Amino acid sequence: MSTDVLASKTVPVLAAGAAVAVATEIAADVAASSAERDRDRILPEAEVERLSASGLLAVTVPASHGGAGLRVESLAEIFRILAAGDPSVAQIPHSHFVYVNAMRHQGTPAQQHFFFGEVMAGKRFGNAQSEVGTRHVRDIRTSLTPAGRGRWTLNGTKGYSTGALFADWIPVLARQDTLAAPGTGPLHVAWVERRAPGVRVTDDWGGMGQRTTASGTVELREVDVAADRITPYHLTFEGPQTYGAFAQVLHAALDVGIARAALHDAADFVRTSSRPYPDAGVDRAADDPLVVQALGAMEIDVRAAEALLREAARAVDAADVDLTADTAATASLAVATVRALSARVAVDVSSRLFEVAGTRSALDSLNLNRHWRNARTHTLHDPAAWKVQHLGRFVVDGTPPPNHGQL
Repeated sequence: MSTDVLASKTVPVLAAGAAVAVATEIAADVAASSAERDRDRILPEAEVERLSASGLLAVTVPASHGGAGLRVESLAEIFRILAAGDPSVAQIPHSHFVYVNAMRHQGTPAQQHFFFGEVMAGKRFGNAQSEVGTRHVRDIRTSLTPAGRGRWTLNGTKGYSTGALFADWIPVLARQDTLAAPGTGPLHVAWVERRAPGVRVTDDWGGMGQRTTASGTVELREVDVAADRITPYHLTFEGPQTYGAFAQVLHAALDVGIARAALHDAADFVRTSSRPYPDAGVDRAADDPLVVQALGAMEIDVRAAEALLREAARAVDAADVDLTADTAATASLAVATVRALSARVAVDVSSRLFEVAGTRSALDSLNLNRHWRNARTHTLHDPAAWKVQHLGRFVVDGTPPPNHGQL
């Protein structure tokens, strides 16, 4: 891999406080146009470019490579804030951070120098991981086959490829096979350029929610990949790891942000647009004791999810400092807890919005239903019920959670 000096352009290096402030400013701006983007399915290209230029997408690059090396606690808060503004804009760089993390754990020094340099120059990573029509989500059939002279050929089709359309580099999860035993090789990540020959990204995502994430299809046909653009994936799970917990806590932050946005809009609608029910005997819907009680109960749920999000992120940070089987399990269980709660709270609060706001809030022209559609769609990423199962098994007999990338 070439280690030539990268372009002189570098993005700002943001300390934790500055990063939260920048995220808050961007979230306020994207919130103002989120309903319109959702209604008309306007992809947030300018918004994603702004994220890159701001330096937010570089906050986890290690300090040894010129980045801020922020802790997971700070990153989860950044995601929560952005998701409260527009969860589609927040979800697009999710895989970017996951693969920055993967490069931190499994990249060679030369690979880290190159790819961290790309991030500091404002480049984005996408995602080509899941496949459609296989036996289950961890059944990967995309293949890297040897082509001689230190090169490999990549073939496969990926779905749910959030971030790929906006990416400069697409990390592709594939089996590195031998000619004698196709389909059986260990999982690796092939790092391919978004516009490399044989790479086709199709914006065919048609979900009812998270409509502007462009989570479409990536087709890979005879893509040439150099050996130094491949990193191991399987090795991540041969010992204690926080790779899965890292990815999952960011998903929880998205759920929590959706819940906070739904509650904010519910309260705003009650305050400015709702009519009181006659039996309440009040002049404003905001003074109806049943409405106030419901909003208070929703606030309790959202605050609980926010608190568990912070606790889970801190558990991942603690495990990263002292990584053992016990600390990794503690982090995974903390993240499982917030994922189970955040999934329920996001769906419940975005649904109760209409209960407290009344009939008019259901008008399509207001597009308040986007909060529920976003929550319901994002929380399907992986089943919250399995988080509860793993927690229950730990409570019953101390069984640690499984060591994989979804916990």
